[in-house]
Amino acid sequence: MTYQHTIHWSVDNDVNNLKGSVEIKEAAQKLAAGELVAFPTETVYGLGASARSHAAVQSIFKAKGRPSDNPLIVHIARAEDVNNYVEEVPETAWKLMNSFWPGPLTIILRHNGVLSTGVTAGLSTVALRMPDHPVALALIEASGEPVAAPSANRSGRPSPTTAGHVREDLDGRIAGIVDGGATGVGLESTVVDCTQEPVMILRPGGVTKSQLEAVVGQVDVDPSLQETAAEEAPRSPGMKYKHYAPEAPLTLIDGDEAFFHMCITEAKDKGSRIGVIVDKKEAADVEADKTYLLENSDGETVARELYAALRYFKKEDVDHIFMRVQPEDDIGFAIMNRLIKAAGGRILSRN
Repeated sequence: MTYQHTIHWSVDNDVNNLKGSVEIKEAAQKLAAGELVAFPTETVYGLGASARSHAAVQSIFKAKGRPSDNPLIVHIARAEDVNNYVEEVPETAWKLMNSFWPGPLTIILRHNGVLSTGVTAGLSTVALRMPDHPVALALIEASGEPVAAPSANRSGRPSPTTAGHVREDLDGRIAGIVDGGATGVGLESTVVDCTQEPVMILRPGGVTKSQLEAVVGQVDVDPSLQETAAEEAPRSPGMKYKHYAPEAPLTLIDGDEAFFHMCITEAKDKGSRIGVIVDKKEAADVEADKTYLLENSDGETVARELYAALRYFKKEDVDHIFMRVQPEDDIGFAIMNRLIKAAGGRILSRN
């Protein structure tokens, strides 16, 4: 479906104001009627549809250009709603929900067949989360629907962290966008498989491995996270296919500042226009054609600004984008997961 005009609803994030919001009510009515509505969460903007409507779910894949074997995350407004969609909830899953919901953690459980098969991509499991954002929770509750919602971007592009990013990719393809301002975490949720023991991380994100282990003990990491793609059918969003790619190719630089500068100089000497992503402390010494300045180099800041940085560079402005690899401790593991996918595995190292 195409739209002559994608509606833009601007809302106040104050919980008390949202309860009677005309904009939330209108957007919720669109969702309940089977249409697509983008909305903010604490991670990125999601593209929502009723998870019980097969036609609505299929509209997500069409609007995004997303492969249909890539499962979707179902967003709910109350933790107890999990019981409506799964066979059982193991004790480990309850512990994680009690500790991290609402929040950037998606939990995979065995579904009971109530939801559209398009949501589960034909798998026996479903991914569920309760977002920590007042707009998202108000919208889901008002719609009366479990809301399937991948990131609200064209498939393969950097995920959107503002309503403007959503409009860049999906204007005319969806019914509306609920504008709740910029998101907070900036990276998608951590996805954990709770159908096995120990729990396994299928996608790193806003909740770190050490945080999970503080609640449930040992947590495993899926071996495919060390690769750029998985060959089998993906069990979680983000496990397969190219993701997060900017318009110009991204290359990661593994080395010190001198090596980073040398890579930039060599590329410019060959006639390439170079864009770089660096923090403000490094910026003064970098001679690039276009620069995105990160506020600082700590993991939370890089995570929050990463997708905006990747969207900043246009192919008419630069031929290549360079960024140094990031420390892989805590949130850095999720950052590098996204960067390696965005770069298609391209890393220059000083041997």
